[in-house]
Order: sequence, then structure tokens, then C-alpha cells
Amino acid sequence: MKTLQIKTAQNVNINFTTANVFERLLAFVIDNVIKFAYLYFTIEILGFALFEENDAGDPWTIRAIGVLFFLPVTFYSLYSEILMDGQTLGKKILKIKVINEDGFKPSITDYIIRWFLRIIDFNLFTLLFVYIASLGLNNQESLLTAIFIFGKMVGFLLILFTNKSQRFGDIIANTVVISIKDTVSFSETILENIKESYVPTYPNVIKLSDNDARIIKETFKSAIKGNDYKTLIKLRSKIIEVTDIKSIHKSDKEFIGVILKDYNYYTQNM
Repeated sequence: MKTLQIKTAQNVNINFTTANVFERLLAFVIDNVIKFAYLYFTIEILGFALFEENDAGDPWTIRAIGVLFFLPVTFYSLYSEILMDGQTLGKKILKIKVINEDGFKPSITDYIIRWFLRIIDFNLFTLLFVYIASLGLNNQESLLTAIFIFGKMVGFLLILFTNKSQRFGDIIANTVVISIKDTVSFSETILENIKESYVPTYPNVIKLSDNDARIIKETFKSAIKGNDYKTLIKLRSKIIEVTDIKSIHKSDKEFIGVILKDYNYYTQNM
């Protein structure tokens, strides 16, 4: 497995294990099984007759229903990763997730870019394939097969051979897919000692992810050890930007310490 070292904006190195190509391929297969299951059961429930054009039917209505029918499949990976913190159901089962190259949660724009560029990762040369097929040329089966297979394997090959195991969409969106299987050691890095009587101050800390809390804690410890007050200021600003928290603490050190304790409180009691 490839190990990825991310250097945060606060110059702290965080180590992650990237998801390998087989984990991502299996997650991709699981997601596609879910999509096909949706198509099958929805068609069975609605009936094929709904999509058949006939004299009594309105072709525009039928087309509109068809578009609505395929929307959940078309946007499946996009809305899943946005709503499930960088995971689809397949990724969740395989315990892998998408993060940005700074170690934090990707923005919605990042998710949109990597989703849109699936057209290159998994459908490169599709138009060329359709064009050649439409010509009806003889003895073109081998060429069509090669074009189809290579177009589908672009993402696979990039994940296999790039340093950060990134497909084209990941490279452009500045995202990576990491493994989170080592849940014990992963969680231990964000734990804080809090008393049972502890009263939290900032409910908005739940906007942070485990990755965010891990980076905040490691950056915080490093800055305190080196008396790096500039880093504490930057870290405080980043936390406020991500969570929309209005700080009631004047000290950066005190504020960040409370943030870490609050995060642990809410994640342990939700």
C-alpha cells in the first residue's frame, strides 16, 4: 500500500494510507450493483409500459419521466460523497473516503469536479466509439473493442501508476482517496480527556470531521511545543472559517483546546 504524507498549511506532516486500486474497484462495483438494483426494482414497480410511447401518451411527458427516473443514478456518486462526508455506500463498506490534499474535507466544488471528470476516467473515447459504430464499417469489431476497453480503463491505470493513487478527476480536484480501516489508531489521535460533568461551548464543532480534528490536534500540539503563535492564529482562523463559530475565547490556545474537547464530547455522546 502507498503511504501519503500531507503537509498542512501549518507545516505539519500527516500520514495517510491511500486506498489501493482493488479497494476502489470493489467499491465501484458495489456502487454499480446498487445502481442496477435501483433501476431493476423501480422498473418492476412502475412497469415497462410507463416508458412506452403510444398514441395516447405524450412523448414529452414520457421523456421527462425518463430523465427523472435516471437522475438518482446519474448523480449517485456526487450526492453520496457530499452527504456522507466523502463516501458512497461502496466506499463506506470498503472503509475508504475522499479527502482533499490538505487533509481536510473537500469542498462541494471539489466533489463536482471529480464527479464530472468521470467522463474521462471511465468514458474516454465514448463518442469515438459511437461514431465508428454508426458508420457500420466491416471488420471493425476489434477496433471498437479496444477503444471501449481502453476508455473504461483510464481511471484504473491512473490510480495504479500515479504517486497518490489518483484518477484524473482526483488530480484536477486536488483530492485523494484514503483508507480508514485502522479505526482504533485513527481515533486515538483525536481523543481528549474530558470529565463527565464537562459542558461544551461550541455546538458547531460537529461540522468538523475526524480528519479535521486529527489535523487540528497535531498542528496544535506542534505549535504549542514550538511556541509558534502565527500557526495558532492561522489554525484558529481555519476552524472559524470551517465551522462558522463565533469565538468567546480571546486566547488562541484556550479556544483551540476547547474546540478539541467539544468535538470529543459531541462525537462520544451523539
